[in-house]
Amino acid sequence: MADSPNCDLKSLSPLQMFERVTEQGEKVRALKAGKAPKDEIEAAVRMLLSLKLLYKTTTGQDYQAGLPPRDLVLINNGTSKEEDEDFVDPWTVQTSNAKGVDYDKLIVRFGSSKIDTDLINRIERATGQKPHRFLRRGIFFSHRDMDQILDAYENKKSFYLYTGRGPSSQAMHVGHLIPFIFTKWLQEVFDVPLVVQLTDDEKYLWKDLTIEKSYEYARENAKDIIACGFDINKTFIFSDLDYLGTSTGFYKNIVKVQKHVTFNQVKGIFGFTDSDCIGKISFPAIQAAPSFSSSFPQIFNGKENIQCLIPCAIDQDPYFRMTRDVAPRIGQPKPALLHSVFFPALQGAQTKMSASDPNSSIFLTDTPKQIKTKINKHAFSGGRDTIEEHRKYGGNCDVDVSFMYLTFFLEDDDRLEQLKQAYTSGELLTGELKKVLIETLQPLIAAHQERRKQVTDEMVKQFMTPRKLAFEF
Repeated sequence: MADSPNCDLKSLSPLQMFERVTEQGEKVRALKAGKAPKDEIEAAVRMLLSLKLLYKTTTGQDYQAGLPPRDLVLINNGTSKEEDEDFVDPWTVQTSNAKGVDYDKLIVRFGSSKIDTDLINRIERATGQKPHRFLRRGIFFSHRDMDQILDAYENKKSFYLYTGRGPSSQAMHVGHLIPFIFTKWLQEVFDVPLVVQLTDDEKYLWKDLTIEKSYEYARENAKDIIACGFDINKTFIFSDLDYLGTSTGFYKNIVKVQKHVTFNQVKGIFGFTDSDCIGKISFPAIQAAPSFSSSFPQIFNGKENIQCLIPCAIDQDPYFRMTRDVAPRIGQPKPALLHSVFFPALQGAQTKMSASDPNSSIFLTDTPKQIKTKINKHAFSGGRDTIEEHRKYGGNCDVDVSFMYLTFFLEDDDRLEQLKQAYTSGELLTGELKKVLIETLQPLIAAHQERRKQVTDEMVKQFMTPRKLAFEF
């Protein structure tokens, strides 16, 4: 290598740059231990100092051995108080702001791109379809390389969709539907294959679950996913515990990713510690592997150059930043991503919902009575303390959970705007807004429950059997 960093190093990610400094430090120590010529040692030291300076310039942090840069999972909202910080990683979302996470700052910190009007209009032109309400309302708000996906699509080059579910409970809640509702729309308007990963292995590693229970939850969650209306001829759903043992292509990609990601890197990205089990440390490679078409030879006929588009909540982005770093080094295209906001808990937008707390959300198994009771009793209100004050000053839609939920599930844009104006002006009371949400969710969930009843074990088996889908590659 040359004696000074070249411009190519500036294109490295902070984690890759950290690894480069670490490697150079090891080289210096090896040269000194081997009593190499003085000029050779001095050249290596100059290179190390230059790399450290470049690292500090790029990351704003001094290089510290064994302490890689935390890969942008802590979002500081411009204040010095710890309680005013947003914290986002694949397992925890916390904010002190009743409006929820500051997504504009999250885009800057994660280094993604905002889904703007131009991109939404381009999607509409490419598909010939009205943009989904999740796009129109900024629910899917950020992306990586969606422009490349559209470039390829407009040039008659196909891509495929990949999303997933971590089956931590038997019953899913309405928040879990968000990526699947949107993914179904993407599959229909672009007419592309879809793979759905059920990370039952992850839940066994992270939760107090037996392997058998994790697998059982995966199959039960698969029924809810199928009930969203996916086409069996275009969709492959797989359990990691099942598929890893049957696909050599999948396992080969896992091993390739594992070889190119160090322990320091996963510690920096995911916050793993020396006391975490090795299963957790190696799991990110398993979530990365479906991003590569060669993991599914039965679908893509062994082709390795088909790009992947991943719709997911933005808390999953650390997995795919890692994947995008690795992809060029193993000869694979980088996956593109579409990020959604977090679905708020009934108690407010400060945290994600918990499948273990039955009152934190509306579950897909809830009865109409349970839905009504939960919303009336637990949905955080943006209304005033008294009717008189509410009529005078109006409610706050930015923090009102009922209005937030309607933003996700009420299709009619004009109706949503009318509700916003009426609530903000004080014309509409909190109880009346909750009633609109109840009347929106009750039939939606009842219809889902009816579709789920039609999903048989045999149908689940068909969706989860590795097979050729209705596409030619």
